[in-house]
Amino acid sequence: MPTKPYQRQEVRTLLERLSEPPRFLIFVAGPRQVGKTTLVRDALSRYEHSKYHFIPVDQPDVLHLPGFASSKDAAYVQDARPRDTAWLVAQWQRARAATRESDDGHILVLDEIQKIPRWSEAVKGLWDADRAEKLKLHIVLLGSSPLLMQKGMSESLTGRYELIHVTHWSFLEMHEAFDFDLEDYVYFGGYPGSAAYIRDEPRWRNYVNGSLIEPSIEKDILMMTRVDKPALLKQLFHLGCNYSGQILSYDKMLGQLQDAGNTTTLARYLEMLGNAGLIYGLQKYAGQQHRRRASSPKFNVLNNALMSAGSGYTKAEAKADRSYWGRLVESAVGAHLYNTGHPDCRLHYWRESSREVDFVIERGKKLTAIEVKSGTASGHASGLDVFSENFGKCRKLLVGDGGVPLVEFLSYPAEHWL
Repeated sequence: MPTKPYQRQEVRTLLERLSEPPRFLIFVAGPRQVGKTTLVRDALSRYEHSKYHFIPVDQPDVLHLPGFASSKDAAYVQDARPRDTAWLVAQWQRARAATRESDDGHILVLDEIQKIPRWSEAVKGLWDADRAEKLKLHIVLLGSSPLLMQKGMSESLTGRYELIHVTHWSFLEMHEAFDFDLEDYVYFGGYPGSAAYIRDEPRWRNYVNGSLIEPSIEKDILMMTRVDKPALLKQLFHLGCNYSGQILSYDKMLGQLQDAGNTTTLARYLEMLGNAGLIYGLQKYAGQQHRRRASSPKFNVLNNALMSAGSGYTKAEAKADRSYWGRLVESAVGAHLYNTGHPDCRLHYWRESSREVDFVIERGKKLTAIEVKSGTASGHASGLDVFSENFGKCRKLLVGDGGVPLVEFLSYPAEHWL
C-alpha cells in the first residue's frame, strides 16, 4: 500500500465517465500489476450516486470481497458455474434488474473479462440491447491490454467503447505514493505491489520474478494467445531484458536463441511482449516507412524492475557498474517516454554509422530527438546535430549531465517534450 493517500489520474477520469449517461462501454486496460482493480475500486468507493456490482471473473467465491451493497447482492455470483457467455448474460440480467429498480442507475464491473470465451460478441449484443432501452447501466470491463485490443475491442466492439489505458507507474507517482528517490526508481522500477519489499532485495526479486514476470508470460500471453514456441518467447524476453537500451539485429538474436525459427517469428513474439507491457522493440527512425520496419530493434524494458530483477546485481552493485547503471538510466527514460506517450506518440531511435540518437519522439509533424547522458561514459550528443541536418526542424534535447536533469525529465509526460 502507498505510504500516504494517493489517487492516480485515471481514478478521476473514470469518475467523470461514470457521472455521464452511459454512452459507451468503459474499458480499463493495462499491464499486469499496475493497479487496475485497485483503481476501479477506489473510484467506486468515491462514487455516491449509484450502486454497483464488482465481479472478478476468475474468482468463484467473491462473497467477502468489498464493493457489494449487501450480502444478498453478492450471493448471485457465489457459484461454481463455468465462466462462459451464459454466465455472463446471467450477471448482466441481474444488473439490469437492479438498474430498473433504481432512479440513480447502476454499475456492473467485470474484472478479467478476457477469461470468458467469446466475451466480446456477448457484450456487443447485451450492450446494444441496453442502448435501445436507454438503460442507465454503466458497464466497466477490466483486462490485459493485448487481450482486449486483439480479441474483441477492435473487431466486435468498434465504436462502442472508451478506453482508459492504465500504464506503469511513473517516477513522480512512485515518489509521491511510496517516497521513492531517483535511484530507487531507476533500479526498482514502477510496480506499486513491489514497493514494500525494496529494502529486502532478495524478497523483492522473488516477488517480481514470481508474481509479475511469470504470470505476465504464462497467463497473459501463453494461455490466451497462440504461441507455437513458448520456450522461445521466454528466451526472447530474458534476452530483451539483458540487452535493454541496446540495438540487436534479428540475425544476432537468431544466433543467441535456441530453436529460434525465423525473424518473422521473433518480430511477432517481440510485439506480444510489448503488448503485454513487458519489453518494446523500438524501430529506427527513417523517412520511409518500409525502412523502419526493416530496421534492427532497440530493446527497452517498459518497467525497470524487469531489467533489475534478473540482472544478478544488487542496487549497490548496479550503481558501481557505471556502464550498466547508464543502461538502467537510459531504459528508465525509454520506458517513461513509451508509457506516458503511448498511443499518441511514436517512439524510435536513430543511428547512422557512429552517430546515434537514443530516442526520437514523433507526433504528427512534431519531432524531438533525445540524447541521454548518465555521466558514465563519453557521450555522442553530436548525433543530435546530424539528425537535425538529415530530417530538418526538430527539438534537440539532452537529458542528464549538462542538460535537463533526469528528475525533471521524468516528472513530465512525453508530450511535454515535443
